Amino acid sequence: MFQPLTLFLAWRYVRSKRRNRFAGFVSLVSVSGIALGVAALVIVLSVMNGFEREVSRHVLGMSAHAVALAQGGVITDWQQLLETPELRARVAAAAPFVRGSGMVSRKGQVRGVLVEGIVPEAERETTELARYVPEKALQTLAPGSRRVLIGDQLAAELGVAVGDELTLMLPDFDARGQPRTPRYVRLEIGGLFHVGMHQYDARLLIAHLADAQYLLRTGDGVSGLRLRFADAAQAPQESRALVAALDRDLAVVDWTQYHRNFFIALASQKRIMFVILILIVAVAAFNVAANMVMLVSEKVRDIAILRTLGTTPTRIVSLFLVQGLMIGLSGALLGGLLGAWGAAESEPAARFIEHVLGVDLINADVYFIDYLPAELRLRDVAEVTLAAVVLAVLATVYPALRAAAIDPARAVHRD
Repeated sequence: MFQPLTLFLAWRYVRSKRRNRFAGFVSLVSVSGIALGVAALVIVLSVMNGFEREVSRHVLGMSAHAVALAQGGVITDWQQLLETPELRARVAAAAPFVRGSGMVSRKGQVRGVLVEGIVPEAERETTELARYVPEKALQTLAPGSRRVLIGDQLAAELGVAVGDELTLMLPDFDARGQPRTPRYVRLEIGGLFHVGMHQYDARLLIAHLADAQYLLRTGDGVSGLRLRFADAAQAPQESRALVAALDRDLAVVDWTQYHRNFFIALASQKRIMFVILILIVAVAAFNVAANMVMLVSEKVRDIAILRTLGTTPTRIVSLFLVQGLMIGLSGALLGGLLGAWGAAESEPAARFIEHVLGVDLINADVYFIDYLPAELRLRDVAEVTLAAVVLAVLATVYPALRAAAIDPARAVHRD
């Protein structure tokens, strides 16, 4: 169908100067519209990919591949559990932790926090905590030291620094479960950390396991075990297999379930944004259709001569379809390059806009992270390019059929 003559004529028609300057402008707008639509779509999809990657990385970095929790709230025989053959055979590393809620105060500033007790040596094996917390700060955590680590954002909100003290308020209950006067404990800040996620930097307080057991009154028990598998992607399957093998009253939550709703919402938003932004390309495709209609009107005599020389209607149709393909492909390729450049420069551009306008585009309270990441994926670029080219070709179907229906006798003798 697309023979050398067809390609030659299509290329000449695309390059030829137009008698109607408005038609030439419409042609330029068509290519520009497709390029802008493709670029916008590539940038948006890249930013969404970046958000998904960064949130996953931070979740894995601070929360391990899975967490084993007791149905009753506290695991009392956790040391024996760590030595069970079923656990040792399926996990690469495991570490105990204690978790509870409280409030910290400093000179009238009060903030709610999540208190976590860890064993620093074991935590290095199960999470990437050492990436975010300085080694000196981790070394300050020791049993009975009453030293804690807090995020830099929480420190800024409370107006504290390393070495300062703050007050931790913890709820207290009697034997019947009735609330009593909260307990107040003075703690020393041993170090600060920065993860890049609001829930950690502004709401997490880390203590040594022994101190947290005392503060949260769990005795020798722990809230759960952090588990690390050989492959993070296999965490869901390995977690279910581990629960079945242990045959205990335990629940294992893998990392894909920590922010399950967020990942589902992000995937849905990505599909919706693809549909919405592809409409920009569709509008440009209408311009392609208008451009091709004008071209057919200009080339009536040429088409009639081709028909007289024996060119079939099928080849006439293919001639204009190839032109639509060329326009769509050129716009899509240009848009792909612009989109790749825009994705690479998205973070500096966001910072520049924030500086100029004085606004906070990336609010960590809403978006989990405080910067604008981007990850360009060839699959996304290929899908967007293919969609743009298909729309451009479809837009030329009607003008192509109209050109094929031209009567050579009438067209040649027309004034």
